[in-house]
Amino acid sequence: MRKTLLGVLAGALLAMGVMAENIALREGHPDEYVVAQGDTLWDISGRFLEKPWLWPQIWQANPQIANPDLIYPGDRITLVFVGGEPRLMLNRGAGGTVKLSPEVRSTAMTDAIPTIPLESINAFLSRSRVVEDGELDAAAYVVAGASRHVISGAGDQMHARGALPEGDSNFGVFRDGGVIADPETKEVLGHLAREIGAARIVDTEGDISTFSVNRSREEIRSGDRLLPVVEQKITATFFPSAPDSEVSGVILAVENGVNQIGALDVVVINRGSREGLGDGNVLAISKRGELARDPVTGKSLQMPDSRAGLLMVFRTFEKLSFAIVLESTQPLAVLDKVGNP
Repeated sequence: MRKTLLGVLAGALLAMGVMAENIALREGHPDEYVVAQGDTLWDISGRFLEKPWLWPQIWQANPQIANPDLIYPGDRITLVFVGGEPRLMLNRGAGGTVKLSPEVRSTAMTDAIPTIPLESINAFLSRSRVVEDGELDAAAYVVAGASRHVISGAGDQMHARGALPEGDSNFGVFRDGGVIADPETKEVLGHLAREIGAARIVDTEGDISTFSVNRSREEIRSGDRLLPVVEQKITATFFPSAPDSEVSGVILAVENGVNQIGALDVVVINRGSREGLGDGNVLAISKRGELARDPVTGKSLQMPDSRAGLLMVFRTFEKLSFAIVLESTQPLAVLDKVGNP
């Protein structure tokens, strides 16, 4: 008979009388697991739960646990049943078995395993952004590289013309990514500014500024635009979670314009804050069913959609969001569907 886990590390919740949504245990789940170097809470929760994104939701239901992800390599997590209720017990490597309870623990964050592989994911995060109409046209633009170079890259200097915000010295170099429209309603969802590098101002004379290029993802060309840097790094407090409302959308674009999409690729979806999406929301990805010919009637048949992966939203705008693909079981593509997991 299928057992349900009423709370991940549920001793804390049950001790407080907190009710949590029933969470199904994964078929073939282990009775215990020893945390290893390189593990994440996402990995471990996937060993015990059918829906790993529900683990942090249960943690967040307990406001007295300030840092729920303080689990360390060598810790032993054991699934037990007390009075018919499931609990997860924690055995510290040096201190015996303890029931996870609602108390504040002060422990160094540096050695704890992360919720998701932040270091890996941050390296893949898009620095592209959605801008207002006319914002790119009004920004300073690259005139040429030093020594009349047509293109510039990391380590080069370049010249730009136009007014720059006072007090800013670091800028992103952006290229117009075009208007993004909903494929069904044709509504304009935003204007994409695609980041291709970063530069630091070193001198200004009149409306001409000289920049040192710190980083480039591709060649910087005349006409590219300069916008102030906006920090988009995910922090250690980032928790994957299911959306609070029903969401149904599609993948509109993929970073760098590749044809096929896989794990750790950054994508743009046509749903944002107005549809209730927030940072950390997890969505399922489905491949659109293909048209097939019925061998008996000769008519075309629409095949059903098939589950193909998971993505996690990491930055939301009003009408669209940036997301990173966490899992993919087959190659994904633009216009594949996304929805509640």
